[in-house]
Amino acid sequence: MGSRFTSILLGSILTLAIFTAIPSSAQELDAWELGINYPEEDSTNPFLIADDGSVKVEFFVENSGLTEITVEFEFSIPFDGKHDAPEGETISAGSNESFDLKISGIDVLAHDAEKKEKFSISAKITARQGIPDPLSSPQNREGDLEIPSIFDLSVEISEPFGPMNAGSDTILTVTVTNNGNAQDGVEEVDVKDDCPLLTTDNGLDALLSGNIESGKEKDANLKITASESHPKRHCDITVTVTSKREMSGSGGNAMAEDEVRVTVEPPPTGDSGSSNPGSDSSSSEDSVESNLAAPGALVSISGLLGALFFSRGRGE
Repeated sequence: MGSRFTSILLGSILTLAIFTAIPSSAQELDAWELGINYPEEDSTNPFLIADDGSVKVEFFVENSGLTEITVEFEFSIPFDGKHDAPEGETISAGSNESFDLKISGIDVLAHDAEKKEKFSISAKITARQGIPDPLSSPQNREGDLEIPSIFDLSVEISEPFGPMNAGSDTILTVTVTNNGNAQDGVEEVDVKDDCPLLTTDNGLDALLSGNIESGKEKDANLKITASESHPKRHCDITVTVTSKREMSGSGGNAMAEDEVRVTVEPPPTGDSGSSNPGSDSSSSEDSVESNLAAPGALVSISGLLGALFFSRGRGE
């Protein structure tokens, strides 16, 4: 009786050991992991896309199993991006292999700054030790891609309608456009010219107030005045604007400028022109008067003729 009980007990222990060992061996056989190297090792941190629409994601496969595995990858990329990455790799038993997922072709200006969307990487074992394995379960990992903030201002000065006269002024329209994907504004405005007798009344302070939304513009008038003594000359005027937000170092154009040429002509000679008819009339009158005999000469001639007639009459 006692030996029979002992046999049953030993058999039970052996059976339990076998059934316990089978899952453990299966687990060791299938011990592999797909992972992503997140920024600062934090899966909540996004991968920031560069200004040119590219970003690199490093991922890995760790094979802790007892056999060599062949893995097939699939990728899902947001923002209509393209990707370059291996389609599959073979990882030796007990090794860890890293790979690069290169993402490109994202139009960052077509999306709002700081917008986030998820990408995903899937991996599935297709073979073990070269033997196909159709029953393996895939693993999936994902992360966030973030659109960068692009601050890009441009400035344009309207062309003058034509030359301006010395002693007059003209108005030029200055337009600032936000070509970036985030709200921006004008921090500073600088106006320069190369004519010392030209005054640029900086009426561009209106550009400094408020912000400019992405894709929008703001304009202001710049008054140009030429002094009365200004000589005939071509004057180049330059307007430079500085971005408010680019100072954060996010990238883009910190400064933008445009140049226009204004031609200054001498003042009009309207007074001399208006006096020409009078001058012509006066000249005509002078000419007429100069062609007539002087009054004194007429008197002398008349007296001489009278004396002749009188003397002739007495002689008869």
